[in-house]
Amino acid sequence: MTRTRQVAIAAGLAAGGAALVSTGLRALSRYDFNGRTVLIPGGSRGLGLLIARELGCEGARLTIAARDRAELERARDELSAQGIDATIVTCDIRHRQAAEQLVEQTVARTGRLDVLINCAGIIQVGPLEHMTTADFENAMAVHFWGPLHTMRAALPEMRRAGSGRIVNISSIGGKIGVPHLAPYCASKFALSGLSEAVRAEVARDGIKVTNVCPGLMRTGSPFNARFKGRHREEFTWFTISDSLPLATIDATRAARQIVRACRRGAAELTFPWPFRLAIIANAIAPGVVALGTAVTNRFILPSPTDESGDADHSGWQSSSRWAPSRLTRLTEKAAARNNEVPP
Repeated sequence: MTRTRQVAIAAGLAAGGAALVSTGLRALSRYDFNGRTVLIPGGSRGLGLLIARELGCEGARLTIAARDRAELERARDELSAQGIDATIVTCDIRHRQAAEQLVEQTVARTGRLDVLINCAGIIQVGPLEHMTTADFENAMAVHFWGPLHTMRAALPEMRRAGSGRIVNISSIGGKIGVPHLAPYCASKFALSGLSEAVRAEVARDGIKVTNVCPGLMRTGSPFNARFKGRHREEFTWFTISDSLPLATIDATRAARQIVRACRRGAAELTFPWPFRLAIIANAIAPGVVALGTAVTNRFILPSPTDESGDADHSGWQSSSRWAPSRLTRLTEKAAARNNEVPP
């Protein structure tokens, strides 16, 4: 037997062995959600509600939390219509004590906490010139401090059980800086870093932490985002971008991918595929990506305006001839399906 053939056989055996080990590890880490206690801050609408639907269909014992009681009640009614029971809790996880009480109440009611999925989020869109320190503080409170509070409260319960799943919904904006989303990106970068650091420390306790970095999803969220500067123009580009079929992913598909990643205990999940490529490109050629975002900011995105641009407006207050329009139909339909539309 020639040396080349020996090397080829050895390489084949090594690859086969690695595949078997990988398959075995995935099988060991598969997680049955039936009967598990799942807590979803931010579960009243959008992606959080869709994840609740998926897990509820698998028999999970759901608790969803949000700041808006009426929104929570609509979500509970919608889940109930599908045969899914969910406990709702009005809570503002920006405040440590409220987040701790949320976890304590969940454990007191069910006796355990198996899965924590941090979905609470806000989106602030506009030029840096119109963003205040308070905007950054609010984004950090929702996207970083809130998940930190719930994780710190949940970890002792999971350690006692010897297992657990934590899923933090970060963003492509937690991997690549996006112009006109500075507070959002800063806070999502912080959440991604927190997820990676905590993941390493709790692995020995049988707890898996998954950091999810989705690109654009058709959840309907632009209508509840906040817009500054030339707010109608900002809403237009943001909502049209969120409706592009090839560049975005249906939120139900996104929720299913997240549930599968949670089941496996995956370290990280990024979708759809163009955004995975963007992260790779940014790692290999950050200067090229930086040039692309700078050109986009200069020639495509709206320029700052006068002091009137410092006031923020919701998507509902920022309509234009282009949004809502035929170009934003997918986002409008998603908003109606995912409790993003007020009664």
